[in-house]
Amino acid sequence: EDIDLVWQPGSGVWPVFMDPSQLDQIILNLCINARDAIGDVGTISIETGNRTFDEAYCASHHGFVAGEFVSLSVSDNGCGMSREIREHLFEPFFTTKALGKGTGLGLATVYGILRQNNGFINVYSEPGEGSIFSFYLPRYRQEVAVQAVAVPAEPVLRGEETILLVEDERAILKMCTLMLEGLGYRVLAAGTPAEALQLAEEHRGEIQLLVTDVVMPEMNGRQLSSRLAAANPALRTLYVSGYTANVIATRGILKEGVHFLQKPFARQALAAKVREVLQEFPGTAGSMGSQTGP
Repeated sequence: EDIDLVWQPGSGVWPVFMDPSQLDQIILNLCINARDAIGDVGTISIETGNRTFDEAYCASHHGFVAGEFVSLSVSDNGCGMSREIREHLFEPFFTTKALGKGTGLGLATVYGILRQNNGFINVYSEPGEGSIFSFYLPRYRQEVAVQAVAVPAEPVLRGEETILLVEDERAILKMCTLMLEGLGYRVLAAGTPAEALQLAEEHRGEIQLLVTDVVMPEMNGRQLSSRLAAANPALRTLYVSGYTANVIATRGILKEGVHFLQKPFARQALAAKVREVLQEFPGTAGSMGSQTGP
């Protein structure tokens, strides 16, 4: 009775093909874990949506599969967990619960069901900041006798501004750096807020955009943006996080209406969002048109 349940279904969600009882079992296991992680007063959110991953994205994200998927995310504002614990979550009989409180089979069961249905799961969590479990099921298409029509690739938006990129997950930092540099941007990559502040102080030219993770050690993305804006009022900020926009908003970390991109994201989505932020304000290189990238 002390936990609020928030249900946020996406619009136009694609169908999936699986046993409904298996879906119930996945959601039940994830909600029980979320409840136990809260322990007192808190919120559990369930969200659905459509996601598309390309080969380039999956090449740098272990466990992801290219294609069209329906996502369902269960998030909580509980105790969160360390990276070391996340690495063992889906092992049978692994549990952080007290003796008699859990068998360690719940998440192993979830993992097995998803594999059986050609799906996969991604976990994002920070100690003290709650967790979000997002699983992905393949979009179901009925076989119809129609001729395939080639869909032209959307143009990739490019630029040449300087971007300060801040991300405490080294693999994601490297991937996003390569993405942005491939789009023509000059990138200053930092693994911590302190490193970001140092890079900004040492950089002789102008920095047009800060792309920062929201939840990090030392200080969060909003605090970092405020520190940097004090010396550079024209600096624009794009926040990224593995937590959903709803979770971030309910915790009061970010104000409503800020520019936000949820992980995981494809190169195309990052390119579009970066240009959106930069072109929204005068004085940026907004005159650059769409170009088809490599």
